[in-house]
Amino acid sequence: MDSSTLLLILTAIVTYTIWFKSIVHRTSGPRVWPIFGSLPSLILNANRMHEWIAENLRTCGGTYQTCIFPIPFLAQKQGHVTVTCDTKNLEHILKINFDNYPKGPTWQAVFHDLLGDGIFNSDGDTWLFQRKTAALEFTTRTLRQAMARWVSRAIKLRFVPILETAQRETKPVDLQDLLLRLTFDNICGLALGNDPQTLSPGLPENGFAVAFDRATEATLQRFILPEVIWRMKRWLGLGMEVELSRSMSHVEEYMTNVINERKMELMSQMDCGTPHDDLLSRFMKKKESYTDTFLQNVALNFILAGRDTSSVALSWFFYLVTLNPRVETEILTELRTILTSTRGRDTGQWLEEPLTFDEVDRLTYLKAALTETLRLYPSVPEDSKHVVNDDILPSGDFVPAGSSITYSIYSTGRMKFIWGDDALEFKPERWLSNDGTRFEMKDQYKFVSFNAGPRICLGKDLAYLQMKSIAAAVLLRHRISIVEGHRVEQKMSLTLFMKYGLKVELRPRVLTPLTENMAGV
Repeated sequence: MDSSTLLLILTAIVTYTIWFKSIVHRTSGPRVWPIFGSLPSLILNANRMHEWIAENLRTCGGTYQTCIFPIPFLAQKQGHVTVTCDTKNLEHILKINFDNYPKGPTWQAVFHDLLGDGIFNSDGDTWLFQRKTAALEFTTRTLRQAMARWVSRAIKLRFVPILETAQRETKPVDLQDLLLRLTFDNICGLALGNDPQTLSPGLPENGFAVAFDRATEATLQRFILPEVIWRMKRWLGLGMEVELSRSMSHVEEYMTNVINERKMELMSQMDCGTPHDDLLSRFMKKKESYTDTFLQNVALNFILAGRDTSSVALSWFFYLVTLNPRVETEILTELRTILTSTRGRDTGQWLEEPLTFDEVDRLTYLKAALTETLRLYPSVPEDSKHVVNDDILPSGDFVPAGSSITYSIYSTGRMKFIWGDDALEFKPERWLSNDGTRFEMKDQYKFVSFNAGPRICLGKDLAYLQMKSIAAAVLLRHRISIVEGHRVEQKMSLTLFMKYGLKVELRPRVLTPLTENMAGV
């Protein structure tokens, strides 16, 4: 190697070192390595990602900045990541400076094959139009009553019989799997007016459900790889991209058949005397003429949002209840009080039918327990936004245009500086008024499990309706215990699944009238 080449190499190394030190000086949180950035730490903590992020945020006071790609011309934008759980920052991102923090091109590219330009994968005017249209439907009591009917039907005809059979035969069940099937059937009924019946005796496979699951899993794989890599794999037809393409063909064929059938039914008015009250029919009945692609995107977006989130939340709820018998007793006391007033003292009548819409609405403590579950185990633990223009967060951190910002919902619920010294305790009472009679949400940016600001979840009330109905149906009938030796761990995914499911054993619940000794609960 001649001297000029050696000098050039040394100059490049020195220049990069000086530049790298200037970059590191502006970062905090996990260590940033030359060339590899914070990726080594991220990879080492891949199996405990959410706890690792929370630890970094505790150390840094609620916000840190890191560099994933410490390479000139990339570090300031694509490689720059801000992570926060500061409630003032969350309010700034999700409400005050909302337009500066859209989903962004990276998120939209990843989900486009599955969700198209649907409400959860769009920004700007496209998002606003769908939001306004859907909001008109979600504010109607009719839609909530429709959800109540779907949930009650599934609980009575399929969920309860399956659990009772397992109890009678003393066989453990994977409660997470049953809940995923139940909520999938319910959300398909509400969105499409079509029940795939995945929660049936024998737990059969359903082609649409399987294809939808595989398409979702393949889509999430894209987050692991740089965009250029997964795009190349898609072009070459390699790996999970093949599975995504094949699964989406099945999903689109199913959706096309449902849409065509519904069109024929609406045109001929041959509904067997029962009008459809699902979201798809509601959109199709509007004066606007929507394309089949738009209708498909609307339905698939709501299925994705409404299926996994509720079932995962319920899985963690039942897990926490098994660890906190005091909370279970409080929930049962509330159920007994309400059912005594609506169905009398005959406990047999309490179990004849699922809870009615009005009975579910009165379950204040149960709602607090479910909210407390979502505080500690949010269904979507991390979310990210794209930064359009340079900005300064309330925490004082500068975020450059073109970079990304992640707000850690998981961490927000576990910070003592936000929730106090009992932040890690399961205490539903923190959501109740002083007299314990009212549910209270004092600061919505301390609890963003349903998002907040203009993009707050439209289906929030429907989610609570479904979760309360299912939780009540189980706890009124069964004592639950975790199968001995079963490991409950988080699965590292965009949704906080349990890695090995939730294997439980079921024993009969013996209910007594409210005035008798609580030992019978």
